[in-house]
Amino acid sequence: MPELPEVETVRRGMEPAMTGVRIAQAEVRREGLRWPFPPRMAERLTGATVTGLRRRSKYILGDLDTGEVFLLHLGMSGRILISGDPLGQFVHDHPATEKHDHVVLHMENGARVTLNDARRFGAMDLLPQGGETVHMLLARLGPEPLGNAFDETYLVDALKGRNTPIKSALLDQRIVAGLGNIYVCEALFRAGIHPARRCRNISARRFAALVPIIRDVLTEAIAAGGSSLRDYRQADGELGYFQHTFRVYGREGLPCVTEGCGDTVGRIVQSGRSSFYCPTCQR
Repeated sequence: MPELPEVETVRRGMEPAMTGVRIAQAEVRREGLRWPFPPRMAERLTGATVTGLRRRSKYILGDLDTGEVFLLHLGMSGRILISGDPLGQFVHDHPATEKHDHVVLHMENGARVTLNDARRFGAMDLLPQGGETVHMLLARLGPEPLGNAFDETYLVDALKGRNTPIKSALLDQRIVAGLGNIYVCEALFRAGIHPARRCRNISARRFAALVPIIRDVLTEAIAAGGSSLRDYRQADGELGYFQHTFRVYGREGLPCVTEGCGDTVGRIVQSGRSSFYCPTCQR
């Protein structure tokens, strides 16, 4: 499932085609994805101008001049495809509509923005401006890891004394929003913390050191366009490239990249997810 860097990359890719542009026609080609679409979604989107695009955790939010906000979640296989942008940001002509193109936004500037989702685990909704605080997908989210509210004091207070493994705690969206399996594995490796270590056994100093490390990992991943493992593509159809710089994720049995280490990357399963780590570098 796309994590924060992938979603942020898609949001940035959507901006040139959508921000400040009117939706000339919204085409909704099924009744819903993971959940039903809101009533009259095509009618409510058609004619609206997108005044801005934001990201909250793994969700894209589009502010509309109608007083509503569209919410987009890519799920496991969702993709945003953009074609025909007259500003020259995207080189593709409009392709033929495909079976899994479920929502198509025809923009007034000639761009076409398509939500394609083969497995239909994504979601799209409309909510009133300010409704993010009570929406079922957003209401309980923790602070953004790249925002000011996520600092050393916050993370120490949120994690100290917990009997939860540090990996599970960082994946808890109520503690910090947007982190997923890939980037938690990479951050814990850089911090030298074993993914199974209980929070109560980790010092405040090590918690505090995680904050800039998490930010560095996410910033580097965004700059690389995210990580393409299976279905993920950027909005212009290109792959992300951060997977080429993974230090532990997906490298089970390969040598640790730390100079002089000599150990190999291991893997354990935590809550049904693979955790990759170096037994020597991470304690």
